[in-house]
Amino acid sequence: MSDVVKPGDVRFFQRTGPHSLQAIAALLGTQAAEPERLIAGVAPLQSAGPQDVSFLDNRRYAAALDATKAGAVIVHPDFAARVPAGTVALVTPEPYVGWAKVSALFHPFPQAKAGVHPSAIIDASAQIAPGAEIGAGAVIGAEVTIGAGTIIGPLSYIADGVIIGENCRIHAQVTVSHAVLGNRVVLYPGARIGQDGFGFAISKAGFTPVPQLGRVLIGDGAEIGANTCIDRGSAQDTVVGPGVHIDNLVQIGHNVNIGSHAVIVAQAGISGSTSIGPQAMIAAQAGVTGHLTLGAGARIGAQSGVMADVAAGEEVLGSPAQNSKAYFREVITLRKLAQSGRKQNKTGG
Repeated sequence: MSDVVKPGDVRFFQRTGPHSLQAIAALLGTQAAEPERLIAGVAPLQSAGPQDVSFLDNRRYAAALDATKAGAVIVHPDFAARVPAGTVALVTPEPYVGWAKVSALFHPFPQAKAGVHPSAIIDASAQIAPGAEIGAGAVIGAEVTIGAGTIIGPLSYIADGVIIGENCRIHAQVTVSHAVLGNRVVLYPGARIGQDGFGFAISKAGFTPVPQLGRVLIGDGAEIGANTCIDRGSAQDTVVGPGVHIDNLVQIGHNVNIGSHAVIVAQAGISGSTSIGPQAMIAAQAGVTGHLTLGAGARIGAQSGVMADVAAGEEVLGSPAQNSKAYFREVITLRKLAQSGRKQNKTGG
């Protein structure tokens, strides 16, 4: 049997440490027994050893907590008493948030290596702050502004006039045009930002393209997944608010306005001029027609087809999408009818 492979392969991920339990506990806003004890890395409960820190967030894995050999475990107060002897409990009301912080302590996100690769092509009028990194084969257009600490990945194209803030990570083969990005924005490989919206006038003679004259505005801390496309606005801007997280392979149409800290999951499609409230969640493969309003905290289930406004905090499912309680009532009713029909067929009724 092969040895268990722990996360953070040094070929791919930067590693720091060891760190003391005191430093780790301070990061979590808690306290720890044995504060001077050193921890070398992070690992799942099942494979963690005495020099690793792990976590428990889902109670279905509580049995793994009972058997863990981890040096320390980040746990909710409800599970603190179940932490085995020899393992230090790091108690916090949000264990998964704590795990994210501690993982980033041991494996920090990439930082810019200041400089410009010799193969990059940069217009003379571009303003690139000291400390930015421009990768191999990147193309930077006229009047572009790039903030300090930002990374522009290999073969990416930043078109004329684009503004990118500080400490952004623009991964390989990204294209950005007609856009203004805040600070700490992350665009994963292949993202396409600011291309023409799907706009045209229809007549008996055919299609007449409508100039797309808006921009894409992306707020601080937003993350846009690989191969996701965000169209620029037509006569107004497409807006992605601060802290928004968009998964891979998502399509955002022109003039869409996404409120802060909303989440949109893989293969979802948002049609033009839709407004999405703060902290709304749109699950995988959902489709939203245009000119709708999804309220703050609305939840759209996977593969839902949304054709009407959704109130703040409401959860909808199905296609056409409807309130989740009504949806499940219909599912139960149909199931009972199907079961009744099978019984009648068996009895010859």
